[in-house]
Amino acid sequence: MANLTKRELAIRISKKTGISQIAVKEVIQKTLDYIVESLQKGQNVELRNFGVFTVKNRKARTGRNPNKPQEVVTIPAKKVAYFKPGRVMKKIVGKTL
Repeated sequence: MANLTKRELAIRISKKTGISQIAVKEVIQKTLDYIVESLQKGQNVELRNFGVFTVKNRKARTGRNPNKPQEVVTIPAKKVAYFKPGRVMKKIVGKTL
């Protein structure tokens, strides 16, 4: 089973709506750009029945070099994007096949 790419998504939407693939792809890309832009500003992005994109702060921690386990490495704090699926998505995805 292959992954769903942005191109394949644009093709499916284009066939269903009759809008050109180029226009659909532009809308998809702009949507993704605005989500990233909002997260960069520290805003949450909530898509009802789908989920919520947020930014979380990951604390600094110590780790080990897998090639030299005796070496302790400090992993700096950083911000990471996080997605929490909505109730409807959880229900649909959680069904067994």
